Amino acid sequence: MSILPKKNELGFYEIRLESIGGLGANLAGKMLAEAGVLGLGLNGSNFSSYGSEKKGSPVKGFVRFCDPDTEIRAHSPIEQPHVIGVFHEALYKMVDVVSGLASDGIVLVNSVREFDAVKGDLQLKYGTLAIVDALGIAVEEKTKVNTAMLGALFRICDFLDADAMRDIIRKTFENKYPHLVEPNIRTFNRGYAQVQFKTYDVPGEVVEKQYTRLEAKLGYDTQTTGGIITANANSIFKDLSGSRQGFLPQFDQDKCINCAACDTVCPDFCFVWEKGEDKRGREQMFLKGIDYQYCKGCLKCVEACPTSALADLREEIGFAEKNQVKHKFPLVSGGVL
Repeated sequence: MSILPKKNELGFYEIRLESIGGLGANLAGKMLAEAGVLGLGLNGSNFSSYGSEKKGSPVKGFVRFCDPDTEIRAHSPIEQPHVIGVFHEALYKMVDVVSGLASDGIVLVNSVREFDAVKGDLQLKYGTLAIVDALGIAVEEKTKVNTAMLGALFRICDFLDADAMRDIIRKTFENKYPHLVEPNIRTFNRGYAQVQFKTYDVPGEVVEKQYTRLEAKLGYDTQTTGGIITANANSIFKDLSGSRQGFLPQFDQDKCINCAACDTVCPDFCFVWEKGEDKRGREQMFLKGIDYQYCKGCLKCVEACPTSALADLREEIGFAEKNQVKHKFPLVSGGVL
């Protein structure tokens, strides 16, 4: 008799992990698949899609399970999963993370916010929403988000054996990083125990949301003449805040000496300067603040700051918008610089 609680028309139970590079979603998917295959004897497959393969860029992990007598001949990305794990809450700014979710599906989100607030941002209309503070657990245990998310995913996928997962954690870390075995097991256990659930019923008139595939805006038929981008400085409209992994720099202007060490190491366009005069009347550039639209949370500026004017802060919803000092581009208008 099958132990899988649900199956699609091909006989698969499917899980999709939505994350950004650096949070360990690829490893989490691999360990999740191993637990089902080696621990329970299921057939399973795991693979990931991570585009440019760089820290902060969107990542997808895919896990398929099926009964031992069913062969896995499908190796395409999972578009209509039974479970979605969102490792990074702000991903909704860049990716439709709940695309293709069935009406009885479950979405797990790494967050500390209330259910209804998360549901609104994700534009989730129905299904079960699960929330766990995976980042908080990882910070306290000095581990990573992925192990806490694995614990919560095992609570959701209750057909999986949690003890098998603990054995896999031991085997994964004991050779190279034996000191991380127990912290990661504690992280897994806390994720399993602390995840919370809320179910939203499907309104009678709502049609299940279909998966939408991203298509390039410029293709063979839509490319502009000569293959050029006519708008100058188009990168200034990008919002990179979805790349942050839960931390950002906090600026204390009273401690700042305007040395520009932060701006020197910043890989993006975060720091806003203004021309002024110092106490002796000499012309100088003064740091006014941070434009968090371009901040990916690398915290290199915090390491470089000699006066502790920049400190790392766990990001709270609304903090960046409240404390943002925006750049001004007075010469950019209608694609003309």
